[in-house]
Amino acid sequence: MSATDWLSQSRLILASNNKGKITEFEHLFEQLKLPVQVIAQGQLNIEDAIEDGLSFVENAIIKARHAAKISGHPAIADDSGLCIPALGGAPGIYSARYAGEHGDDAANNTKLLEDVKALRKPDQALEAMFVCVLVLVQHAEDPLPQIFQGIWHGELLEVPRGENGFGYDPLFWLPELGCSSAELSKADKNKISHRGQAMQLFKASLNSAR
Repeated sequence: MSATDWLSQSRLILASNNKGKITEFEHLFEQLKLPVQVIAQGQLNIEDAIEDGLSFVENAIIKARHAAKISGHPAIADDSGLCIPALGGAPGIYSARYAGEHGDDAANNTKLLEDVKALRKPDQALEAMFVCVLVLVQHAEDPLPQIFQGIWHGELLEVPRGENGFGYDPLFWLPELGCSSAELSKADKNKISHRGQAMQLFKASLNSAR
């Protein structure tokens, strides 16, 4: 089975119904100029999979297989989130539902800031990292999912900054750039983000396989 057999298909399903994530992926896929049509699963009325894995890798595979099974087409999915080492890696795979309700960015940010209050030390940055695991399956029972991982290192702010992006972007500080992730343009963010890194590895795999 060739790593690029899926390119012979007419469609590639993006296993996500997250509007912010879909927008980022649309920009990233535009840059790749793939010879297939990339379709968000919501356009095919595919609901989100039940993410009951214990890692980013497991959840990404679950989502990709779910979309591939229902659509009958190859599927790509990512599982991503913010990890705070001082919190043992939390919120991690529960990033989107950290405060209880899935996708409530404001509540998630508020809870995270409360949880790290006691961990902050004067004049010491609180390490944070965005993680993205991207998985491609050629069909629902693909025995060899292709996996690409990106990690974006930064720090956790004490108050939100910026209006761009989504999720924890307003709290993610990039000391080398002197701004938060939410203060970056979409193009600039995609060049360096965890998702952008994973997509670059995905692109490199295509180039090497051709």
